[in-house]
Amino acid sequence: MSIVAIMRDLQEAAALPLAQARTLTAAAYTDPDYFALETRRVLKAGWLCAGHVSQIKGPGAFLPIDLLGEPVLLVRDKDGDIRALSRVCPHRGADVLLEGEHTGCDVAGSVIICPYHRWTFGLDGRLRGTPQMQKAEGFNREDWRLAPIRSAIWHGFIFVNLDGAAPPLEQFYAAFGVTIAPWALQEMELVVSLEWECRFNWKVMVENWIESYHHLGPHTNTLNPFMPAQDTWSEPPNPAFIHAHLPLTGRDAAPIRETIENGAVGEGFLPVPGLSLQQQEDWHLFVGFPCFMLLLARDRAIWYRLQPLSPDHCRLTTTMLVSRESLAMPNYDSVLAAETKMLRDFHVEDMAVNEAVQRGLRSSHAVRGRLSHLEEPVWQFHRQLAAWLGAA
Repeated sequence: MSIVAIMRDLQEAAALPLAQARTLTAAAYTDPDYFALETRRVLKAGWLCAGHVSQIKGPGAFLPIDLLGEPVLLVRDKDGDIRALSRVCPHRGADVLLEGEHTGCDVAGSVIICPYHRWTFGLDGRLRGTPQMQKAEGFNREDWRLAPIRSAIWHGFIFVNLDGAAPPLEQFYAAFGVTIAPWALQEMELVVSLEWECRFNWKVMVENWIESYHHLGPHTNTLNPFMPAQDTWSEPPNPAFIHAHLPLTGRDAAPIRETIENGAVGEGFLPVPGLSLQQQEDWHLFVGFPCFMLLLARDRAIWYRLQPLSPDHCRLTTTMLVSRESLAMPNYDSVLAAETKMLRDFHVEDMAVNEAVQRGLRSSHAVRGRLSHLEEPVWQFHRQLAAWLGAA
């Protein structure tokens, strides 16, 4: 199937009203040329979430990440500012961090040292030391540095824009920021981080994340008892983000609601102070376009960091953030262990069905299905994708 045909199908599907909504053609999840188009026009052109400020706390602290073939280094400089730098040394092109190693950054000296020929860079990326380069005519250190990558801090999360041309993040996510502000995510600590190699397309992950119709299937015994699929609903469409509500309803949610109404701590971590009753009664699912996956509950945030790699392969890091006050709970260790198990268990359920979807999409019998009204967030995501690609 040609890229033109895939694009035409996407635009036609996005133009349908929700009551007539359908899935995309299988080629949108399997075709390498279309994946290359999405990479260039959607993923590199958008804001990608790479980290949280709690992961790089002091001057010299750093976090490496590979995004769409770009080796990136998030680093906090001596003034406390966070920068995104290319890890590619301008000398011979080596990655300044050896694969599988977190060496190369000398915190005490506040420098980044390329392991190949010991070229040394400041935490701002400027070249500071070059052994045995005194005979290179016209060589000026100021002309050679680790390339800066456009970045922004938004509610404690560190975003990068690889093509450097995206609209300002604060402007693009303005309404999104208002919605999540009560959780004060910039004050939270990342306490769980689980790594996954995923043999499915990045959109399969996003679509699975944002709809809760599938609570009836893989989560029938884990999430559906206290967040029934039929009760989930979505806010009106927004071009920058999707907001879906998972109300805590049903027999198993009664103790949770009673705890909230009484102002008690209840199970889990300490509640985020200042949340309204409605904000506490729901789990709030978000996708910030293109692939910022965030869940907010009364006592935590769950963030999925997605790294698309190929049409049928992505890397995922599932994380949990809690208030700093929760770290001092007398039963913190046992609560953390239980909640980490919960996070792992329901994601394992998702992994199985996502891999099943990708296998089915490769079949010659894959067809364009119909969407339930409970899959409105998927329909919204397709419309965002179509609008972004259409504008590009």
